[in-house]
Amino acid sequence: MKTIFQIILFALFSANAVAQNSLLEKANEHYTKQEYQEAIDTYLEILNGDQESAEVHYNLGNAYYKTGQVTQAIISYERAKLLAPNDEDIQFNLDLANQHVVDAIDPLPQVFFVRWWHNIANKFSTDGWAKISVFSFVLFLLLAGIFFFTRTVAIKRLSFWFGILIVAISIFSFNFAARQKKRMTSHNFAIITQPSVTVKSSPSETGTDLFLIHEGLKVEIKDSLGSWREIRIADGNQGWLPENSIEKI
Repeated sequence: MKTIFQIILFALFSANAVAQNSLLEKANEHYTKQEYQEAIDTYLEILNGDQESAEVHYNLGNAYYKTGQVTQAIISYERAKLLAPNDEDIQFNLDLANQHVVDAIDPLPQVFFVRWWHNIANKFSTDGWAKISVFSFVLFLLLAGIFFFTRTVAIKRLSFWFGILIVAISIFSFNFAARQKKRMTSHNFAIITQPSVTVKSSPSETGTDLFLIHEGLKVEIKDSLGSWREIRIADGNQGWLPENSIEKI
């Protein structure tokens, strides 16, 4: 009975995968024929089926950009970048779309080692870092076996120091994987979706007007209260705005 159940699950999974691949081919065909709205609808259908991938978000962003929906294109590129942080094509198209954003924000400078640390973390996706962590740990176990069972002093010494290095790589890559996973699930960043919105000093319409920001700008969500969100922009300025003026990445 258990075997039959597993076969049924496998058949359903395979049928779903084939259907999703068929939808992706259909969406790409629409895009190739410059039927961009049809491509958008099909890409969204794929995403609504919980088949999220960097490729789908990237292609959806391209279709949005072709139809002049730049803000939605930015959102899609940002979501694609979460899944493939080191993809140069995604970054290039995101930079291109961001040229249409009215607000030119100068980000706060980062200490060089913080910037260096972030660049390393973004070299691979969550899955990429997880695979490195698992592979490194397995290699560490092999080196540990060599250390305990060999009688040659030189090999013992070599396996010991290489083991220390490998376990350090495993720990760091695990932390990077967790960091990337947190970025994907926390949804702490959003894009302004209204033509313009006034940022307030408090979560209320009666709050003092602080500054004006425009559609397409990326913001960090720091806090929430009811239907209001406290946001911070790249230059460090922060304040409150209505939830319906942003869309989370």
